[in-house]
Amino acid sequence: MNKKAVIFDLDGTLLDTLGDLTDAVNHILTTYGFPKRSESEVRSYLGNGARELVRLALPGAVSESELDKYLEEYKAYYNAHSRIKTKPYDGVIELLRHLRECGVMTAVVSNKPDPAVGILCKEYFGNLLDMSLGDRADIERKPSAEPVKYAMKKLECDRAIYVGDSEVDVMTAKNAGIPCVSLTWGFRDKEALEECGATRFANNSDELKEQIFKLLYENEV
Repeated sequence: MNKKAVIFDLDGTLLDTLGDLTDAVNHILTTYGFPKRSESEVRSYLGNGARELVRLALPGAVSESELDKYLEEYKAYYNAHSRIKTKPYDGVIELLRHLRECGVMTAVVSNKPDPAVGILCKEYFGNLLDMSLGDRADIERKPSAEPVKYAMKKLECDRAIYVGDSEVDVMTAKNAGIPCVSLTWGFRDKEALEECGATRFANNSDELKEQIFKLLYENEV
């Protein structure tokens, strides 16, 4: 078959979602009389899904039932306000089009709740992605290899790479046994990525394209 695929993270990788995420977090915090969080604080909380984001944003520990309440309200607000400040990073749309023209399959695997992933991927990328997968109760979250393996099985690909912007993404690719390209334009800086074991970097979409084709087609005659 020799099918090839690039599997992307979403937040901080394909889409700059920080503004809308921060607004959603602060909506919940101010509703319940808690102090707001800055964008840089919210940025540092991202990577492990909405539940962990809300947990870290709260000023103190809460019970799981309380967290459930805040989380559901956060999700409802975010789903209704997720496309206000959000935008694709420079060159991302062109890169996805080029991959499609070259016969490379593409997917998103994210720890963001699955309904939000579907909404955003449809809104910003239309038919440029072959599939998307967010946080679902029946599949383990990243850094487990399970969601990436699930995507690879759905795509029926025999060679894949993972592209992301966080330490979670580096660990996910390692657990899945596939190469990872780490992006310096997202929610972690290069130093933090190096500390968690990242070895391949892209500073812009042109560098990312070069890395993708090198990894997908290396050792082929």
